[in-house]
Amino acid sequence: MTEMTPVTDAAAAKAPKVPALPDAQTVTEVKHWTDRLFSFRCTRPASLRFRSGEFVMIGLMGDVNPKTGKQKPLLRAYSIASPSWDEEMEFYSIKVQDGPLTSKLQHIKVGDEVILRPKPVGTLVHDALIPGKRIWFFATGTGFAPFASLLREPETYEKFDEVIITHTCREVGELTYGRELIEALKDDELLNEVIGEGFWKKIKYYPTTTREESPKMGRITDLMRSGEAFEDLGVPPLNPDTDRAMICGNLAFNLELKDLFENTYGLEEGANSKPAHFVVEKAFLD
Repeated sequence: MTEMTPVTDAAAAKAPKVPALPDAQTVTEVKHWTDRLFSFRCTRPASLRFRSGEFVMIGLMGDVNPKTGKQKPLLRAYSIASPSWDEEMEFYSIKVQDGPLTSKLQHIKVGDEVILRPKPVGTLVHDALIPGKRIWFFATGTGFAPFASLLREPETYEKFDEVIITHTCREVGELTYGRELIEALKDDELLNEVIGEGFWKKIKYYPTTTREESPKMGRITDLMRSGEAFEDLGVPPLNPDTDRAMICGNLAFNLELKDLFENTYGLEEGANSKPAHFVVEKAFLD
């Protein structure tokens, strides 16, 4: 039996270093909502400033390339689900078993590190809309994320008298994240103090499912065309004089709503550089 060689400072200095994760932030909370959906919170970069509704690039390091021995970061655009004033960052994600990133990201735990590139961008911001009376948030699946941010943003209630959030999912369980977030607003002491007691009464929540039976079945676009959605909500159809809207869903949903807005309701698409009646998040993939 040989005596172990003591590790000196010089020997330690020569030992290969584990590469530090670039733009690393530490995971502080993870919640699994269904077998397909989870959310997580992480530390916020001290220098990060963003507008509620924007997105950033989130990721992990990929597998080691057997030829080069190097790793490359796997990054994907994620809408920030936390409001601009929050001390931490929150994200809401789908789980794709064979997805390059989400197959790994779904297994993160508290204390793990994720890559967060601190360069926020996006179109789902108040700056891209002209003033109106009523704002509509249209989401499918994890497209609820930017609205989770905007529903907790004081500016939303300062600018609009009514806030309508529609959320369409396949199954009832997929609505839980959004429903619990909206219910929690009633008891949020900070927001009730900052925005005004009972601010949440401005919200009208309209969840629907397309596969599993629920109190309201159907695609939101079909319910709008039939007039059923407006009747249920007690509001008139969208009008360019009063209504503003934001869309975040799968590509087909986005295109269908955009067509409906422009050709049925007479709304004009806006942008940061030219505010108008509605905006679409083009980076979102459900």
